[in-house]
Amino acid sequence: MRQCAAAGYTPDDVKKLVRSKFWARLARGVYLLDADLQPEPFQSRVLARAAQLGAGSQAAVVLHDAAELHGIKGLRDTDRIHLSLPGNAAVPRRMCHRQVVPHQFVLRPVDLTMVDGMLTTTVVRTVADLLLYVDRMSAVSALDSALFQSLLAPDDLPLVEGLIRGRRNAAISRTWIGLADWRSESPLETRGRLVCVDAGLPPDELQATICRPDGSIAARADMLWQRSRLIAEADGAEFHDRPEALYRDRERQNELAALGYTVVRFTWQDTLDGDRLPSMIRRFL
Repeated sequence: MRQCAAAGYTPDDVKKLVRSKFWARLARGVYLLDADLQPEPFQSRVLARAAQLGAGSQAAVVLHDAAELHGIKGLRDTDRIHLSLPGNAAVPRRMCHRQVVPHQFVLRPVDLTMVDGMLTTTVVRTVADLLLYVDRMSAVSALDSALFQSLLAPDDLPLVEGLIRGRRNAAISRTWIGLADWRSESPLETRGRLVCVDAGLPPDELQATICRPDGSIAARADMLWQRSRLIAEADGAEFHDRPEALYRDRERQNELAALGYTVVRFTWQDTLDGDRLPSMIRRFL
């Protein structure tokens, strides 16, 4: 509101702009300009920025929203904005928006960084917090995503474990760190791998290189069971639904079949039932 006053807008002017939907009130004293030109629902990054401005300079973006700022994938969509605030500021009735979830994390200066002009937890601290707040599939997917993108190095994993030590849910969450693998290129690949591991069918290799008789590379396989020459491929809509991708997948699968490999394709739906993908794998093993 101070900026509005400095720009010559009176409180009545602001109310009129909000009623006309040219502006949108995102948090107490925080407005989105040109809201009529923005698609609804507003992006979570916009809402997080508004919540942070409304909560004060000491508010830090944490958990899912921090992961989104860093580009970490594999978490379920949520309509909540997670902020960590100091002391009495983290009281729900004092928050400016019903979507904002306040936390009182003990954050050291080394745990914080700036991303896109927003105060947020570092990648190491973000994944450590997520391990304590999300389910196993989501936690390992986030770890894999951070490792694959080199946002997190394997040498950072002991730091992650140190950050969860002594906190609620740490005992079970610590066991998930060892399941992380930088070779998983997508959350779907992570989920497929974990489902197979849980069923006692761990793949021999991830991102295995399949060569032609002349030594040239024919393909890379998401998961490979070497003895059975069985390949499991993640079939994500993001990359495989386009016509050119479908044509390329067909050509690739035909070549792998000619080389003596069997290819099983799986989707996100196949990973929701713990026995669906393993049953497919067992038939070929």
